[in-house]
Amino acid sequence: MTQPASRPAEALPDAALERARAFLARHHPFDLLDREALAAFVAAGAVREHAEGAVLLRHGMPAARVEIVLSGAIDAFSGEGERVTRYAPGEAVGARAVLRDKPSSVRAVAIEPTRTLSVPRADFFGLLAANPAVDAFYDRLRAAAARRAAPRESGVEIGLAAPLSDVMTPNPIAVSPDTPVREAAALMAERSISCVLVEDGEGRLVGLLTTGDLTGRIVARGRGADTPVSDAMTPAPETLAPDALVYDAMVLMSERGFGHLPIAREGRAAGVLTRTNLVRRQTVSAMYLLADIAKARDVAGLTGVVAKLPELLVQLVGSGMPAHRVGHAITGVADAVTRQLLKLGEERLGPAPTPWLWLACGSQGRREQTGVSDQDNCLILDDSYEEARHGAYFADLARFVSDGLDACGYYFCPGDMMATNSKWRQPARVWRSYFAGWIARPDPMAQMLSSVMFDLRPIAGEARLHEGLQAETLAAARKNSIFRAHMIANSLKHTPPLSIFRGFALIRSGEHKDAVDLKHSGVVPIVDLARVYALDGAIPAVNTRERILAAREAGTLSESGAADLVDAYDLIAETRLAHQATQVRAGAKPDNFLKPSSLSALQRNHLKDAFGVVKGLQAALAHGRAAG
Repeated sequence: MTQPASRPAEALPDAALERARAFLARHHPFDLLDREALAAFVAAGAVREHAEGAVLLRHGMPAARVEIVLSGAIDAFSGEGERVTRYAPGEAVGARAVLRDKPSSVRAVAIEPTRTLSVPRADFFGLLAANPAVDAFYDRLRAAAARRAAPRESGVEIGLAAPLSDVMTPNPIAVSPDTPVREAAALMAERSISCVLVEDGEGRLVGLLTTGDLTGRIVARGRGADTPVSDAMTPAPETLAPDALVYDAMVLMSERGFGHLPIAREGRAAGVLTRTNLVRRQTVSAMYLLADIAKARDVAGLTGVVAKLPELLVQLVGSGMPAHRVGHAITGVADAVTRQLLKLGEERLGPAPTPWLWLACGSQGRREQTGVSDQDNCLILDDSYEEARHGAYFADLARFVSDGLDACGYYFCPGDMMATNSKWRQPARVWRSYFAGWIARPDPMAQMLSSVMFDLRPIAGEARLHEGLQAETLAAARKNSIFRAHMIANSLKHTPPLSIFRGFALIRSGEHKDAVDLKHSGVVPIVDLARVYALDGAIPAVNTRERILAAREAGTLSESGAADLVDAYDLIAETRLAHQATQVRAGAKPDNFLKPSSLSALQRNHLKDAFGVVKGLQAALAHGRAAG
């Protein structure tokens, strides 16, 4: 059978050149070019005619040219043969492969007689180099890793999003455990510092000594100046790594009341962080919010603090913090509120009669909360738990915490996946039987429940109650091909909102008519894909972005697939957060429903590209399930 052909490229006569220039001048991003620049770009290319069925780009092959559609239409198919997008006039076929310098992830086929402007990759790169506005349009198609490697402009990654290595005091002063406190105090006075680290003979961090320790443990107790530092220091202090965020340190320091925090990696100090460092980064308002949560003495007090959360969302989005970091920060507030409610609950009800662990699932479990979130939580109890003796206590504790979360704006889970439901408030042995049953008999309800519960993350209590359970469940689930097939089926239920003509599939009626749901049709499909990749690799991470990156390292997702998916996830999440921040600034309640008409042409095209990536990976996963 003869393959439909594409005619060789032809140089453009002046009249044709002008027609092509006038055509592209009406299409973004080429409309950003002045007349001369656009004419020069068009002259660097050549026109190609493609018969219906002609293949312009083959899956797995490098792309030497970018084909800009002048007339007709081109469909792109995944490696499994599913159509993932349609290129209309004005759109560029092959740009993703050219910009990433990777083989094409799609096969591009003309679905009707089509004409393209064929531009060699060198000329395409020349266009981008000479025109920053056009370059910005295509920036989203570059590999995420390449963008991360590029130098950042000063001030882009600031404030709460900064790594601790940027704000800590490096090269901290250290003393040995047997140093007399007199010498340590003299050293602090000489250097005008409020703490010293304590290191053993091999340079490992073993303690922290502050001026407060000297006052409270030496002076107030009348102890001598020759007392060794080991008797006054805080042994084995909490630490964070240099690449942790300023926000991470704020949460820890506010909840624990720390004034000083050693920054260390693998037991060796790299610096020290103080409240002064944080004040210099202008993070006081967020720090006060977390500190106020830790000081709240009742639900009303917590509700007043959490009411400021929308302001924090606007602050974080406006600071340029990456979307996944914003989710981490916003979730940190929910975690802090949950822990404070548990503390207040125990003060009210008395000490717990048996060890327990409170866990979050859903978006809080994954650290992906935004401006609107419900609550999904559960309790794992020690196997010494007895319903008759202990049940009433934990039922009351769960009710107190869940009611408090609801009062603070974390509304009750519509599916009743909360610790107030006795089914989700059980000893560890029952939880093990739950997961074993879901994996052995994966009916639709079982796989839905297990999908939610695979996102569990401990919030407060005895973490050991979850550690063994998670490892056992991942190992068992990975071995069960039927369970995996059900998980894949679940991951394909939510699809990106793309129509067959590369437009958006909009909500047709009701309150959100002409909008797309950036949660259920945008973020959730990626969350579900990442969960399957994590299952295949027995990956313990629950955060979606961390799962994707770990899947790449484990080999359950290709390097290019991971780069594409992380890029798509970042864009969709950023769009969702920017939408919510805009609503908050306008005095409206944030939601997940965005009208594409409110976006620029550039933003709409990027969003459609991101949805196309997700659709292609869903097709690949579905094919793998069917083939298996």
